[in-house]
Amino acid sequence: MLAGCSAERPAAVPVAPEAPPAGMQYLYGSGEASALSIQAYRALLANVAAKVKARPMDSVVLAQETSLDGPRFEPCGTKPFAAVFDVDETVMLNIGYEYHAARTGRGFDAAAWDAWEKTGEDAVAPVPGADRMVRALREMGVTVVFNTNRAAANAGPTIRAIKAAGLGEAVHGETLFLSGDDAMGSRKDGRRAAIAAKYCVVAMGGDQLGDFSDLFNGGQSVTARRAATMQPAIAQMWGNGWFVLPNPVYGSGLKGGFDEVFPADKRWTAPANGEN
Repeated sequence: MLAGCSAERPAAVPVAPEAPPAGMQYLYGSGEASALSIQAYRALLANVAAKVKARPMDSVVLAQETSLDGPRFEPCGTKPFAAVFDVDETVMLNIGYEYHAARTGRGFDAAAWDAWEKTGEDAVAPVPGADRMVRALREMGVTVVFNTNRAAANAGPTIRAIKAAGLGEAVHGETLFLSGDDAMGSRKDGRRAAIAAKYCVVAMGGDQLGDFSDLFNGGQSVTARRAATMQPAIAQMWGNGWFVLPNPVYGSGLKGGFDEVFPADKRWTAPANGEN
């Protein structure tokens, strides 16, 4: 190479791991994750049955212009009952896409995800317990509504994927709400408000805190965001209208450095020389 000349180096090709990442092993392969999902959905059904019998005054959807420390909820009135669910890794497992991500070692890629939304319906499965839960809700007379950040442009393939996962029919704009349905992008509060205007929402399920309120994604520190889930007014919602599914593979929960994850007063160092 002549002096002063340079050439671009080719981009490094990701090395595919010998085994799936630990989070994928857990979520897509373990009995523990299956048991947790089934447990969550059994609890949801029991909670919904009690609410339907009692006819609550308020929905489990937060009112607009409220806060996490003093939350208010949308009123139910005489509206029919509904339960609202995120789709991906809440009621449907994207096994085919995550296989691709693990095998290639590339992680998330927006173009690949768009292609997956359009073509991946044959490689999905229900989250354990979700298919039975959805059927049971419908038998109770509770409308099942899906609120997902899949693209509105891919509504048709998403409807087919939901059906292929054993979750029944979904109708865009009625029982399926997607990113692009309003001007809020990936934020879901606008879609939740539209659903709550029509229904008394008695349960919501998701794998990310944003599946319950955009207020959880307001730029808080990792520590403050965790603390927000434990405030009394919010803590009483978990398992009582709000149901969280495990997802150690991706999402807003996978953040935090050592100082945020491990409080300074809760650290331990092994004694030197094996001393007690």
